[in-house]
Amino acid sequence: MTRFTPAELEAARDRLVPDVVAGGLRVLFCGINPGLMTAATGHHFARPGNRFWPVLSGFTPRQLKPAEQAELLSYGLGITNVVARATARADELSAEEYREGGRLLAEKVVRLRPRRLAVLGVTAYRAAFGERGAAVGPQERVIGDTRVWVLPNPSGLNAHWTAATMAEEFARLREAAEED
Repeated sequence: MTRFTPAELEAARDRLVPDVVAGGLRVLFCGINPGLMTAATGHHFARPGNRFWPVLSGFTPRQLKPAEQAELLSYGLGITNVVARATARADELSAEEYREGGRLLAEKVVRLRPRRLAVLGVTAYRAAFGERGAAVGPQERVIGDTRVWVLPNPSGLNAHWTAATMAEEFARLREAAEED
């Protein structure tokens, strides 16, 4: 993996990272927003401590690397974000950015029509959609024909979830998506 200086990472602030999407996906995974490492590399969930790629491996025949993100499409999977701009930390985002991100995400989901939308982070889901009581797991909300699921935030900073308990939640979604 390429090492970036603090100045190089800071230069990636506010960059946009292209979505990995197509119409009719099985699951569209939605992060909060790109981190600086993601923006610097152009690869989603690129920070070494992020657990997205290891816990996603049940959806794919092997663990993919961030640089292999385009392969997700061949498995009917994609990645987007609630808020498009890159920051060092999610707490740099405003409540208005979350709400607007939720609105834009709903439009994207209606257009792309994935079977499932999986929002990675219950706090981000609550902020984006005004669902204060939401918890990890399937949601009552449906966007168009798309069923919504909330997964734990895979950031290494999320100490509430271990890799094992996070993998269990991803497996619950995978099983539900296979029944669709």
